[in-house]
Amino acid sequence: MHPLRTTALAAAALLALAPTATAVAEAHPAPRHGLLLTVSGAGNTWIRGVGLHCSSPVGGGHPAARAACDDLTWARGDFDALPGDPHPCSKQYDPVTVTADGTWRGRTAHWKKTFPNACELDAATGPVFRF
Repeated sequence: MHPLRTTALAAAALLALAPTATAVAEAHPAPRHGLLLTVSGAGNTWIRGVGLHCSSPVGGGHPAARAACDDLTWARGDFDALPGDPHPCSKQYDPVTVTADGTWRGRTAHWKKTFPNACELDAATGPVFRF
């Protein structure tokens, strides 16, 4: 096959897949109001998620919604500035990755961070990712 023909076929294949990729992205949009929080283990061996709404009524399925919203308010929605719950942790390496997607007080939020282990996550983020 000629290089030009191969390139044309590859481009056509990508164009054919574009509507499918868009449909998949639209099937799981970030929440319009509130946040979708997730925690996943190393290599995505496990994952859990919960909704969090900080406007009245506070909730969304998060077991500590009031405390999580209070910490987010204190940090002005900046996940890197959460007060957390400082406490000593072991140096065991068992990474966990957290995400926050959606809106907080009308602002779009998208945050992702990997911590060395669940204890380090808890120390840094407190009740926000305790679910």
